[in-house]
Formats: sequence, C-alpha cells, structure tokens
Amino acid sequence: MPIIFDEQIDYILENDSVLLRPITQKDFTNLLPFALNEPDTWKYSLVSAAGGEGMKKYIETAIEERIAKKAYCFIVYDKLTNKYAGSTRFYGMQMENKTLLLGYTWYGKEFRGTGLNTKCKLLLLEFAFEKMGMERVEFRADNNNEISKAAMKSIGCIEEGILRSDMPAATGGRRDSIVFSILKHEWESGVKEKLVEKIKRGTK
Repeated sequence: MPIIFDEQIDYILENDSVLLRPITQKDFTNLLPFALNEPDTWKYSLVSAAGGEGMKKYIETAIEERIAKKAYCFIVYDKLTNKYAGSTRFYGMQMENKTLLLGYTWYGKEFRGTGLNTKCKLLLLEFAFEKMGMERVEFRADNNNEISKAAMKSIGCIEEGILRSDMPAATGGRRDSIVFSILKHEWESGVKEKLVEKIKRGTK
C-alpha cells in the first residue's frame, strides 16, 4: 500500500553511494562553497543560489515551501567522497491525481558526470512510484539546457513537447521549457531495470 505522504515527516532515502535527506537551515554551511565559487551552476535554473545571500534565501524558500506543502527539498550527500554534492526536490505535487514534478536539481562541478545523478534519480523515482503511489513523474528544463535534456533522456524519460515562453529565464527574458515524463507502467516495465543496470555497469 502507498504511504500517506506527509511533508512534516523527514524522509531519508539512501543506498550505498548517496543519501538524500530534507534540507535544513544548518545546511547553509554545507552548500555555501557552491554558492560562492560556482555561480554558473544556476545558469539555467529557475531559482539562483549564487552568493551567500542567494544560498540563504534558497534554503529559506525551500523550507517555507515544504511547510506550505508546495515542495519537498532534499540535500544530496555523496557517501563515496563524504561530501555534500547539491540538492533536488519534489514539487507540483498533486496527490489526488497521483502526479508530481521532480526537479530543481543541481550538483557541484566535482559531482557532475560521476553517475551520482543516476543514483539519486533511482532513489527518488523508487520513492515516488513505489512508496507514494505516483502514476506520473514529470521533469522540465530550459530548452537550451542540453546537459539537462541529455540527463533526462539517459534515465529513461520520454520527451513530450515544448511549453513556449513558459516562464522567466534566469538570464533574463522568458524561456521555453521542455517537458519529459516517466509513467508508472514504464517504470515497472523497464525503466527501473535499465537504471539499476546502468548503475551496476558504472555508466554515467
């Protein structure tokens, strides 16, 4: 039976390589180096955390949205390096329709292309489909963000189309958002298995 998802519960997702837990105010110190030293991380992001004040606001907003039941933000901890690596979240959750969006994902430069994202997505998708009982998990990205688009395709997402002039772009103006998704039956009939195999092979 699916769990009754409660934003007030601290859900911890982990495997041998990565741990995801709810972000807290104390994580300002853990994530501050990314905010100060890697401003390009948020080039295509809807929410920038560049600079000390930017990261402070980023964390405060994430916590506020969890309290308001609008989103559930995780901090990512890489067990292989014993370092905090970035953040990701569930948002746009429609429990009555059994759908949610997975995004606002970013990692520090050291962790990109290491396979960490695949391991995180396996945990998150397992939780969404197998614990929360979701029927659809949606992903969106700036249509100019080729790295994010390739990452989504690599984990088994199906491209659905473009939302033109969907929302403000981080660099000014408005962005076109590309939409991907994974459905429950797709997860059960091959997507999960391929993700697990990909991790076993060590492919990125």
